[in-house]
Amino acid sequence: MIRLNPNYDKLQSDYLFVEIARRVNKHLAGNSKRKLIKLGIGDVTKPLSATVIKAFHQGVDEQASKTTFKGYGPDQGYLFLRAAIAQADYHERGCDCIDASDIFISDGAKCDTSNFQELFASDIKVALPDPVYPVYADTNVMAGRTGFAQNGRYQGLIYLEGNESNGFVPSPGELVNNPAELVYLCFPNNPTGATANREQLGDWIQWALSQGAIILYDSAYEAFITDTNTPRSVYEIPGADKCAVEFRSFSKTAGFTGVRCAYTVVPGAIEINGIKLQNMWNRRHSTKFNGVSYPVQKAALAVYSAEGRREIKANIDSYLANARIILDAMNSLGYQYWGGVNSPYVWIKTNEDSWSTFDKILKGADVVITPGSGFGKMGQGYIRISAFNSAENVREALERIVDLLS
Repeated sequence: MIRLNPNYDKLQSDYLFVEIARRVNKHLAGNSKRKLIKLGIGDVTKPLSATVIKAFHQGVDEQASKTTFKGYGPDQGYLFLRAAIAQADYHERGCDCIDASDIFISDGAKCDTSNFQELFASDIKVALPDPVYPVYADTNVMAGRTGFAQNGRYQGLIYLEGNESNGFVPSPGELVNNPAELVYLCFPNNPTGATANREQLGDWIQWALSQGAIILYDSAYEAFITDTNTPRSVYEIPGADKCAVEFRSFSKTAGFTGVRCAYTVVPGAIEINGIKLQNMWNRRHSTKFNGVSYPVQKAALAVYSAEGRREIKANIDSYLANARIILDAMNSLGYQYWGGVNSPYVWIKTNEDSWSTFDKILKGADVVITPGSGFGKMGQGYIRISAFNSAENVREALERIVDLLS
């Protein structure tokens, strides 16, 4: 008789956002009188910009002509997009160690951060921040690297605790007595909005080089960094190209959540036992993925045009303005908070059970937020509020929350 993967039995019962959807649907079934405002899941609400849409249409029109039709594209992505990414996102920031050959176009950073662990042995030691995006832990559970969950954490994973004292930026010092071979980092952090400065990232790179470890660096929210002294890429740190893989997305940067386009940078300089990690990822990528569609890649290219950059910046600025509305509301309530400056997320200390706060705000204000405990044990007592919505909705939602919690 066929057998199932027993590691799925180790997973906690529901993925965070599935549980949120279940509670929201139950609430809506109760016939609430007000419109529901969603400030929970990190989904953008602004449409694709005019320049991006124009390029998208051009790509579609090209598929209607025999002379310009494109079938299967290059596994790694079209060179026109990879070259634009290398120039705009890396060379212009002084990261000359990265070129188009290091870039792999995909349909989402969630997919790539989930899948990259497949390149490593099943018994490696994996470390990840707490709180952090739950996909990192869950995919390593599915791969069999952990035991069952106990007290909100999977046995076998190493948790790097983010807290108020370290500004939610763990350091490699936490691994002195508990060494890891693979470390996930996420900055600007989801959910806390924390960013790592050059010195902090430098410590991680030096640690990885000295230990022969690999860092998986999720920078999906780098476009929200407004502080010029905060690195937007891990490759701004010397030596990172020898030990770090970077994941980026057009979803939050350019509103591609419904279109799907992202990329992963695997530098050719990373070698493990004489084997290039880039070659392994290329083998996996070309075997299991058939590429992002041509019109979508054409649309992504438009993000790097002068007009596209202006439009994208305007959208990001509007979300950051929404974040300031949230910060002002938290100030009026006297709550401690983090994020909201270099990030579209605001991380708020409530000093009560996270799911209880979620339910209170859902039922009392008809607003969806995210419970901090869904991002790990260290998230208990916190909530996350997203700035992804219209200014009108954010303002109304925060007025309701302030009225409820005052």
